Amino acid sequence: MAVRAREHVRCSGPAGSGEGRGGRDKARPESRPGPYDGPMADAPLTLMCVHAHPDDEAISTGGVLARYADEGVRTVLVTCTNGELGDGPGGIKPGEPGHTPQAVATARRTELEASCSALEVGSLEMLGYHDSGMMGWPQNDAPDAFWHADVHAASTRLAALIELYRPQVVVTYDENGFYGHPDHIQAHRITVAALSTTNVVDKLYYPAVPLSAIPRLAQLLSDHGMEVPAEIEDAPFGTPDAQISAVVDVAAVTARKYDSLAAHASQAENIFFLSMGRDVFGDLFKEEAFVRAQDRTGAPLPETDLFAGIR
Repeated sequence: MAVRAREHVRCSGPAGSGEGRGGRDKARPESRPGPYDGPMADAPLTLMCVHAHPDDEAISTGGVLARYADEGVRTVLVTCTNGELGDGPGGIKPGEPGHTPQAVATARRTELEASCSALEVGSLEMLGYHDSGMMGWPQNDAPDAFWHADVHAASTRLAALIELYRPQVVVTYDENGFYGHPDHIQAHRITVAALSTTNVVDKLYYPAVPLSAIPRLAQLLSDHGMEVPAEIEDAPFGTPDAQISAVVDVAAVTARKYDSLAAHASQAENIFFLSMGRDVFGDLFKEEAFVRAQDRTGAPLPETDLFAGIR
């Protein structure tokens, strides 16, 4: 399946606008306009994932993107930033000699397209915002950083894509950006704002890691003779199991999920997962979990299919 990438004109707001970093997501509705009348008969089943950077699609949603593509569901990936503040060649970090943000962005775009090919993503949409870096980095304060983008302007662009593709299901980060990354938080804000102004999406999900899965991960790594990173033992994320709404079996597509992540091998944080090898990786990532944040189908919980209540 070919990846169709549509470049969009940059439309970030000024640093001093009422939205962006200083603003807040004023609209966080529990429901959206209009009653739920069931799926439109002529609308193809469509999944849209809204992510912050190239490579974010791989770990938390690579499985559902690949599985649903196999099932004939149209898949759309929206990537908000160009990833300029990722690693350069040889792991060079931003600010170090040899790190050229534009060259990094170009390389990561190529990697993203390879990842989409592995997952058979139907359409790739690049919003083109500038990477803000990790929370607390000085680049957070750059006027062109996504963290500073005007939420209304950015969400209007995303709303146009929602109207174009008409997804029944959208996946993005929770209000904390999964682990507090500013671009993830901003992706959440613009997605929720876009949903509040459209009457298209039936279900919104946030990727999650059940708290019970973290010690299992540590044990699995130990059983395979691998060192357990401190980031896992002291994980800044994790969702109580009772809050998990959906667990999707993606065991049949973990090889493609691995290939998706391998396409982003320039980024040092991915090396650890790739070093597991396909078998351990497949055992670790055979399920993807989600919190259902918005729903108008009334599908009972827990779910094993993000399209439950729609098909």
